[in-house]
Amino acid sequence: QVQLVESGGGLVQPGGSLRLSCAASGSIFSINAMGWYRQAPGKQRELVARIIKSGFTRYADSVKGRFTISRNAAMNMVYLEMNSLRPEDTAVYYCTAEDIGNDYWGQGTQLTVSS
Repeated sequence: QVQLVESGGGLVQPGGSLRLSCAASGSIFSINAMGWYRQAPGKQRELVARIIKSGFTRYADSVKGRFTISRNAAMNMVYLEMNSLRPEDTAVYYCTAEDIGNDYWGQGTQLTVSS
């Protein structure tokens, strides 16, 4: 089992920056990928960014060039650096972790981009 706790959400003005963090605990040795999803009101949950153990990353087209996902060597922390934030980035952001056969989710952290 893996437990995930996100932090760093809040209210940001358009054009601003923010970093989300996610701490993993439990069976972290089994984690082979971590990522971030988001869900805006009335919309489906969508992948924002994902990083695997090798460091390979994948991003949603809507955040490419603005967001950067990174992780520490132990694969027990994952970060999402968000720049040039837009009102349409407003959502609850969820941290995820994957091992063989399981997906784990954090409780989510709210990001609101508004002036």
